[in-house]
Amino acid sequence: MSKSNRSRSFEPDDRNTITLPSGQITHRDHAEQSQRLVRNFYEVSDHVWCLVGNGLSNQTFIDAPDGIIAIDTGESNEEMRAAIVELRTKTSRPIVAVLYTHFHYVSGTQAVLDDDPTQEVQIWGHEKIAYNRVRATAEIAPAYGRGLVEQFAITLPQDGPDGTVNVGLGNFYRNPIFTTQTNGFIAPQKTFNSQCTIKVAGLSIDVTPAPSDADDSVTYWLESLGCAVNNLVWPVLFNIFAIRGEEYRDPRIMLTGLDHLLSLNADHLVGAHGMPISGSTEISERVTKYRDSLQFLWDQTVRLTNRGYSSTELAYSIRLPDFFDNDNLTSEFYGVAEHHVRQIRTGLFGWFDGDPANLFPLPRVEHSDRMISGFGGRETVRKITREAMQNNDLRWACELGSWLSYSTKAETADRALLANTLRLIAQRTTAANIRNWCLTRARDLDGTLSLTRFNTHRLTRKQIVSASAERAVHILRVMLDPDRAVDIDANICFNFTGHDKTGLHIRNCIAKQTDGRDAKINVSCTIEKWADILTGVTTLSVAIDSGELKIEGNLATTKSALGVFDIDGLRS
Repeated sequence: MSKSNRSRSFEPDDRNTITLPSGQITHRDHAEQSQRLVRNFYEVSDHVWCLVGNGLSNQTFIDAPDGIIAIDTGESNEEMRAAIVELRTKTSRPIVAVLYTHFHYVSGTQAVLDDDPTQEVQIWGHEKIAYNRVRATAEIAPAYGRGLVEQFAITLPQDGPDGTVNVGLGNFYRNPIFTTQTNGFIAPQKTFNSQCTIKVAGLSIDVTPAPSDADDSVTYWLESLGCAVNNLVWPVLFNIFAIRGEEYRDPRIMLTGLDHLLSLNADHLVGAHGMPISGSTEISERVTKYRDSLQFLWDQTVRLTNRGYSSTELAYSIRLPDFFDNDNLTSEFYGVAEHHVRQIRTGLFGWFDGDPANLFPLPRVEHSDRMISGFGGRETVRKITREAMQNNDLRWACELGSWLSYSTKAETADRALLANTLRLIAQRTTAANIRNWCLTRARDLDGTLSLTRFNTHRLTRKQIVSASAERAVHILRVMLDPDRAVDIDANICFNFTGHDKTGLHIRNCIAKQTDGRDAKINVSCTIEKWADILTGVTTLSVAIDSGELKIEGNLATTKSALGVFDIDGLRS
C-alpha cells in the first residue's frame, strides 16, 4: 500500500469540525452518529420490540407463547424499569424469562422480578457470565475502571467544548436521566456453554456461542419469528481494540460467528447495540460488508507483517477502502482501524514488533529528557510543537508535547501544550473512543480534573463484606510492594467468623494464595473488621489492641508481612 493512503483516525485539518448548540466541538460525522442512536422503541415485528437509546445497550422483548422474554437488562434497575414502561405501552403480558447475550448489560434484572413479584422468571445465559463480572471488578479493577472513565466520557461535562456528544455505541455510557444507578444483576440459573436448543416461554430458541467483545457472547436464533438477536453486528466498525484495555478480540473467531449469522437468512436482526435491521436482503448485504471489513483488517495486517512492517508502519499503511465509509456499520465511529491492526499484530505475535527501538527502550522520563536535549532544549521543542499544531501536523505535535509533559522538568505550560494538541485531535476525529480519551487526558493534564483516584484499588466495605473469604484476602496479591517484601517468609491463615479458612504465603516477593492449611500464623476476626482495615476505617494495630483481631503466631512477623501490601490500614 502507498504511504499516501493514510489512516482516517482524525482529519488533518478542521474543515469538518463543527460546534453543536450546547457548545461541543466535534467532527460532523461523530455528531451525526447521535441521530442513529436516538431513543426509540422499535416494533421490529408483531412479536419483537427493541428499545434503543435508553442506555449504552438495547433492551429487547419477545412476545412468546407463554409470556414475554426480555433479552439483556441494561446497566441498572432504573434503566430496565424505563424499558419495562415502554413495553407496557404494547402489552400487559408478564415477563417470564430473561436471556443474556453476554455479561456486559445484565444489571437491571431485579427490575424484572420487581415488575411482578408473584411471577416466576427463568434467567438464562452463558456459564461464564457470573465469573466474567467478578473478573472485571477484582485484580484489574483500577486499570479497568480508569479505562472506562477515559473511553466512555464519564468525567466529561454535558456541554461546552469538551462536552459529551455520544459514545459510539450509544448516546451515553449510563443514561444521565437516571439520577441513581442500582445494580440488580442476578446470575443465570440456566446456563449453556455450547451450541444448543432451549425452550423458553414455549418458544424454541437456537443458541450459538459467538465470542465478540466478550467470550461469553451468544447468538439467539428465533427461527419461528425469523429473528436473530446477537452481539456481533454493532452500529459501528467492530472494535477489535478497546482503548480502555481489553483482552484480544480475534477477528477469525468473529468471522465464524458472522458467517453463522448470515447463514440464518434472518428477516430481522436485533443487536445488543444500535438499530434493528429488517429485510433479508439488506441484512445479507450489510452484514457481509461488515464481516468483510474485519477480514480485510486481519488479512492485510498479516500480509504486511510478513513483509516486515512494524506496528507503527502497519497503523500508518493499512486503511479500509473508501466504500466502507458508506455504511455506519463499517465506519470509524467508535474505535479506529489503525489501532485495530496494531492489536491484531500483538494478538498474533506479542508486543515486540521487530523494531530495534522497541527492544530495550529507555524509561519514558529519560527518553523525553534526552530527546529534548537533542533537539536543542525545551524552548526549541515548544516552538516546534506550536508550529506543528499550526500546520495541522497533530501526530508530530502529540509526540513532541509528550516529551515535554513527561520529562523531568515538565512545567504547567508543557502539559497545557499537550492538552491543547489532544483537544484538537478530539475535535477532528469521527471516533467516539478517541474523542473521549483525548478530552479526558487533556483535562487531567491541564488540571481541570484529576485521574489520580483511578490509579489505585478503591475497595469498598460492601464489596469486601459480600465477598467470600478467599476473594477478600487473595485480592491483596496484586497490591504487594516487592521492596517491602524482601526476606519475608510468612504463611498466614485467615479465619473470618462464619467463613471458610483461606490464606496467603508471602515469600520470594509474592503472595501465594492458599487454603490456610499448614500456616504458622493465624489471623482471626470478623469479615466486617477485615473490611474496616482494608478500607481505612481502622488499622491493623488498633484492631489488635482492641482485641477485635487476634493473632496466633509471631506478632512482629505478622505485622511486617501484612505491611507489604499497598493498604494503609495494614501498615499502621
